[in-house]
Amino acid sequence: MTAHMTRDDIAVIQGCFGCTEACARILAAEMTSRSVAHRAILAIGGDRSAHLLLVVEGAVVAELFCVDGQQVQLARHGPGEIFGAYPDESVFRANIAAVGQTRLLTIATPRLKALAGEHAEIANGIANLLARQLDLVLDRMAARIGLSATGRFYRALLQLSDGNGNIEPAPVVAALALSVHTTRETASRALATLVRRGIVLRQENGLRIVSRRMLEELIV
Repeated sequence: MTAHMTRDDIAVIQGCFGCTEACARILAAEMTSRSVAHRAILAIGGDRSAHLLLVVEGAVVAELFCVDGQQVQLARHGPGEIFGAYPDESVFRANIAAVGQTRLLTIATPRLKALAGEHAEIANGIANLLARQLDLVLDRMAARIGLSATGRFYRALLQLSDGNGNIEPAPVVAALALSVHTTRETASRALATLVRRGIVLRQENGLRIVSRRMLEELIV
């Protein structure tokens, strides 16, 4: 499902690219908004990748099946992160699936490359997006190596929360567990512990972190 850009979309583009509203409108004129359902498959490994996609809501995961049949998650991209092809068209290296109701802004790779050549602000915005994403990837790799399974799960909850400690909608525990390379059972027990201790509250529309400090202390 696709839709036209809204004023909110222009604000999102401006915030992610760190550009003026004028440049955001130039990008918006070339972009398409796409909504996809939970677990919808966006691409299969080996498919041609001819667009850059910006996650606005929800998340996407890149997954592979190993030779033993085990599913492995290579990466997860949440709001404000990009995936796809840039600066040239390529192929997807893994299957790409949506996690939760997800909305994306997409732009054809050749067109984005042309705009970057015409507008320094857009080129700088792309460079900053890629640099931030590289830092996130390295941060997640360090966490995977240095933290326990429950620590990785608690850290992921913190990253999903907004400035008020709310996580809306509530995360799909099985999907979040996979994203931090642990089991659904381990993640479920970890969340139950937080609820029992009053660190996290279950709400009708999601979760709320009551004590960010206490949760941070459990990330080991």
